[in-house]
Amino acid sequence: MNTLDLMLEHNKELATPMPSLPQSLQTLKAVIIGCADMRVDPVQVLGIKPGEAVVMRNIGGRVTPGLLEEFGLLGRIGEVAGTIPGNGGEFHLIVLHHTDCGSTRLVGDPAMLAHYFQIPEKEVTAKSVSDPRKSVVVDVAALRAIPALPGEWLISGLVYDISTGLVEVVVPAAPIRTGQNNLAVEVA
Repeated sequence: MNTLDLMLEHNKELATPMPSLPQSLQTLKAVIIGCADMRVDPVQVLGIKPGEAVVMRNIGGRVTPGLLEEFGLLGRIGEVAGTIPGNGGEFHLIVLHHTDCGSTRLVGDPAMLAHYFQIPEKEVTAKSVSDPRKSVVVDVAALRAIPALPGEWLISGLVYDISTGLVEVVVPAAPIRTGQNNLAVEVA
């Protein structure tokens, strides 16, 4: 039995019908940006149920130009559907990094990291790739700097410790910006 066959067997054992959820972003409560590491599935780590969150995963769970483009597409989907994520309720943007991340092993290859982040090599150090607590602070700050994100959305930064299974709040939940009521969701 190959890997796919095994996964399909698991699916048969675990299959349950998907609950009926509206085809809109009105039920969405959060977007979680997390790492692609198979040990750190945000759905499992945070106990997310269907319809509660969009989980966006990439190498390191980092805010990159590619991730921002995907985020902009999600915003456009909501715009076309006539809904705004979190409209009429709390909405949370969560950055989730973790300990023992494979991306830390790329610190010795600044050219590769510069390409990934689409920045000059001399700016790679500022991304704090080797420290998940610092990198989550860097990425939350990058998201706060995007004027198109609604200021009333909550944002936080978390670090999952793979050795304990616990999540540490590094950047406590707070509005992206205070004193602003910008509902645009398109991210450039």
